[in-house]
Amino acid sequence: MKNSIFILLLTFTLGAQAQVVKTLTLKEAISYALENKADAKKARLSVKNNEYQIQETRSGALPQLSANGNLTYNPILQTTVIDGAGFGQPGTIIQAAFGQPWISTAGLSMTQALFDQAVFTGLKAAKSTREFYQINEQLTEEQVIERVANNYYQVYVQRQKLTVLDSTYKNTTKVKNIIKGQFDNGLAKKIDLDRILVKISNINTMRQQVINAVQIQENALKFFMGMPIETQIEIPQKAFDVSVQSLVETPNTANRSEYLLLKKQEELLIFQKKSIEASYYPTLSLTAGYNFIGQGPQFPLGGKPVDGVYWSDFSSIGLNLRVPIFTGFSTRSKVRQADIKLQTVKVDLDDTKLSLDLAFANAKTQIDNSLITIQSQRENAQLATEVLDNTRNNYIQGLAPLTDLLDAENSLTEAQNNYTTAILDYKLAEIQLIKSKGELKSLLNN
Repeated sequence: MKNSIFILLLTFTLGAQAQVVKTLTLKEAISYALENKADAKKARLSVKNNEYQIQETRSGALPQLSANGNLTYNPILQTTVIDGAGFGQPGTIIQAAFGQPWISTAGLSMTQALFDQAVFTGLKAAKSTREFYQINEQLTEEQVIERVANNYYQVYVQRQKLTVLDSTYKNTTKVKNIIKGQFDNGLAKKIDLDRILVKISNINTMRQQVINAVQIQENALKFFMGMPIETQIEIPQKAFDVSVQSLVETPNTANRSEYLLLKKQEELLIFQKKSIEASYYPTLSLTAGYNFIGQGPQFPLGGKPVDGVYWSDFSSIGLNLRVPIFTGFSTRSKVRQADIKLQTVKVDLDDTKLSLDLAFANAKTQIDNSLITIQSQRENAQLATEVLDNTRNNYIQGLAPLTDLLDAENSLTEAQNNYTTAILDYKLAEIQLIKSKGELKSLLNN
């Protein structure tokens, strides 16, 4: 029994030691996400897969070589009716069987496209296709960075709220001890003690709610990072300094990944249209083949002339020309569909540019407002701290009622939470401003 308890305690101790808290700066969180998040991994795999797609396209311009073989057994040979005059027997009909019961062929065949407009267009589109997937990878990484940064700051806010509640609980407990001492000495009313106990109970309830919110927000952050949920993390306070962003220059929308991706999509649609139009062009290909054929009354493989099996070779070289004349307007319909897709992506380009301009304008406005709010709430929190200190001293000296003290504590808690929320609003707007400049990866340098 003692051994079992010892093993259980040892296991618990080792498990507790294994849960090392990982301190995460924003840069570390982003770097981890870019390496481990599924979206980033899939984007890299898409780039790699595209290289194989390009190789597949290029193969259409290379010779196609194949080996072939065939073995046929004819139990009954087909007879052909021939005029006997050709064999010195005019006026007669001869029935002759051609071929042998066993026939085997083996050889090589080659096809080389000499002119195929669809293949040539595909080769020209290869570079744009590669760039499309590279830009898509960049856009995916930016989306990962944005989600991680947003959730990173959300965790900070929840933890700050928890810190405020812990401080409030500590201060309120001090007041409770004072009131209890006064009550025990007959200097305070029981209702005052009851009210402060209710206040502490409410703080505990709020604290538990915030603890739950912190855990949920941390789990969300770890999900967006691709980090195991059971990992314990800690965010350093110094990561949240407020620094004024440059709001003077207007970002160049044409450099944004979202816009560049649509432009590459437009290029690819143009190539797609040209590939469809290639159906109007003729195609020309070179074919060549070299084969051996064996025939005889018995299984030909390994057979020799003494066995009645004869082997011979033959070859051919040819040109295949295909000229399209009428396809029932199928090609024309496909070309018009390609035109509609091009018009659609042009509309998307205009809308995306408008959306990106709107995001920058909103982020700029939010930055300005947040800086004003942060300054106001910082001063408000300092003033609320002074009011609470004065009210507490007045209450202890009997110059202020308990209601004033509780109101002062509530005001300080609210002011501190408002200050924290203002910082969050600023940091979220800062992310959007950095994003609008196309500089999200600069967060990796902080």
